[in-house]
Amino acid sequence: MSDPNPEDGAPATSDEEIPADEDYARAYAAGFGEGIRSALREILQHTSRGHTAQELRILAESRLARLNEEVELKRKSLLAPPRRPAWNSLLRAPQPARPWVAPVPGASPNPRLKSGASVLVREERPARALDFLRASAPGFPRVVLVSMRPPELVPPPGTERLEVALGGRGTPDGRGAEHLTPGEIGGRLREPTEAPGGALVYVDALEYLATEHTFEQTLQCVHWLVTQAKETGSALVVSFDRRSIDLKDLSRLEHAFDTVI
Repeated sequence: MSDPNPEDGAPATSDEEIPADEDYARAYAAGFGEGIRSALREILQHTSRGHTAQELRILAESRLARLNEEVELKRKSLLAPPRRPAWNSLLRAPQPARPWVAPVPGASPNPRLKSGASVLVREERPARALDFLRASAPGFPRVVLVSMRPPELVPPPGTERLEVALGGRGTPDGRGAEHLTPGEIGGRLREPTEAPGGALVYVDALEYLATEHTFEQTLQCVHWLVTQAKETGSALVVSFDRRSIDLKDLSRLEHAFDTVI
């Protein structure tokens, strides 16, 4: 039997057919280009809002920390067709996220924070957050307090206590308080959190930061702190009065944390 050829009416390879490797290269290049465009647009957006170089660095590091997760979600969304939602799950009241620390009424919950954890405590005045602070301090080699009035805390033996005092009253030992931006606070916390063993970071000054600067800057600092705690084996506990911001901003703040109480 003779080999088929175009003259015998056999189908010939079209000049417009794209080889598989070329098709892959085009798709990869298109995705690469779109990623660069998206990153540049985000940088331009943050720059237009007047962020400093230090704040831009924090924003970039926070985004890089979540990049692998975003890429994986994008990959899964391209491979799997969208699923039709079940009506019963849509109509059912949402269940609150279960915190990894379950408080027991009338008992001592001993709310110790684990390495990498972040918790937001909604309260008018620091109280439950201080319980987390005191109970968790023995598990970390250093404790960092970011507050207008750093709370009284006697750290366990061998635990280093560091203070970042904000506002106008200064620290108990007479040192003057500082007017730091959220970006500068992130710079102060980088060294203690990246030291061996990490650090337990306590913050009760978000209301002050959001008032003195902007909520966007404060939220970006929170995202950086949460990511920093995960990556360095540190822990973050924040006391916050939810009456100080509107519901939309409160929701954005709560979504930044692993646990909200």
